[in-house]
Amino acid sequence: MRLLGRHAAGWPAALTLAVGMAFAVPAPAAEQVVAPGDDLGVLIEQAAAGDVLSLAAGRHAGPVVIDKKLSLLGRSGAVVEGDGKGSVLTVTAPGVTIRGLTIRGSGVDVPAMDSAILVRQSARGAVIEDNRLEGNLFGVYLHGAAKSVVRANTIVGRDDLRLSESGNGVSIWNAPGAKVIGNNIRYGRDGIFVNISKRNEFRDNTFADLRFAIHYMYTHDSKVIGNVSRGNHVGWALMFSDRLEIRDNVSVDDRDHGLLLNYVNNSQITGNVVRGSRNKCLFIYNAHKNRVAGNHFENCPIGIHFTAGSERNDVYGNAFVANRTQVKYVGSRNVVWSHEGRGNYWSDNAAFDLDGDGVADRPYRPNDLVDDVLWRYPQAKLLLNSPAIDLLRLAQSQFPGLLPGGVVDMAPLIDPPDIGGSE
Repeated sequence: MRLLGRHAAGWPAALTLAVGMAFAVPAPAAEQVVAPGDDLGVLIEQAAAGDVLSLAAGRHAGPVVIDKKLSLLGRSGAVVEGDGKGSVLTVTAPGVTIRGLTIRGSGVDVPAMDSAILVRQSARGAVIEDNRLEGNLFGVYLHGAAKSVVRANTIVGRDDLRLSESGNGVSIWNAPGAKVIGNNIRYGRDGIFVNISKRNEFRDNTFADLRFAIHYMYTHDSKVIGNVSRGNHVGWALMFSDRLEIRDNVSVDDRDHGLLLNYVNNSQITGNVVRGSRNKCLFIYNAHKNRVAGNHFENCPIGIHFTAGSERNDVYGNAFVANRTQVKYVGSRNVVWSHEGRGNYWSDNAAFDLDGDGVADRPYRPNDLVDDVLWRYPQAKLLLNSPAIDLLRLAQSQFPGLLPGGVVDMAPLIDPPDIGGSE
């Protein structure tokens, strides 16, 4: 009986605690409308984690620091404007959302990372979307902010600074899992610059009037998919990175290169279109064990420049169309570009397909001994139309053993493959 009494005595308290826990719910987030004359910094200090600050149309003064989990939302016409020093918005707390704002007025100190929105390492999981960032040094800087998302923003950088003084549309340093999706980026240094990171995804962005549309350094296991670069110095400059997926991107009229692979290894480069670069469609420099398949390279002075000991790359199913020089390769080895009976399409290959299998009846060599001499000794271009060059080509045609090492397509395609994502 005493045991039963002890249980009975404790029952009401336990029942009360259990019922309280069962029905306890967090308090709903408070939403506060911020008028242009309100002190935004003070309101952030007074807000509770999880609150929503809705900025009314008009000018709101920066800079401010967001040091707790808040949503900063802009109504139509809401502008946050800095004083020309530092970053306009600095985020130091995880889980912050910034949406629907026009933000301008950052400083111009590159080492200080002056930005429209500077997201610090402590601010994991930030969401930056549907904003217009105009006239800032950097647009968004994810400085260690892992798993953050920069989505559907219009970023217009500075076009009045020298390139060395300019910032990037989106900069990422050591932010694993960060994604940059569906942004429109113009002016500044690079559209997206990423350094020392992993598992990043850059998808469906458009870039114009920049140095590099996307600049990759020491960033592994990442994706660049469905982006468009127009009129930049280089479309996709990918360096010192492994296990990348580079797919369905378009480069049109980029000045130097459409796609540059420098020390890129074990990666998939598929479905990309490069058209009208004024130097090279594709430049592969000391890159190994990559699959370059199903791409379209058109109307460049050089279709593909392949150099610096790049080895064990599979190159097949691509279309090389109307490039002045389809392939530039200087080396003594024979490099075979075909895979499982399927090579590439070459617009200058006057070939026959007597059995109708879609593959030319003879292998194709994009370069000959004259090309090799001209690349090694550029001064020899003065003799290009001379009898000496004609004699060299005649001798080569009569004695195939004179052919230099170089690219050989063992199964050239008769028709260009249909490349998804072409414009």
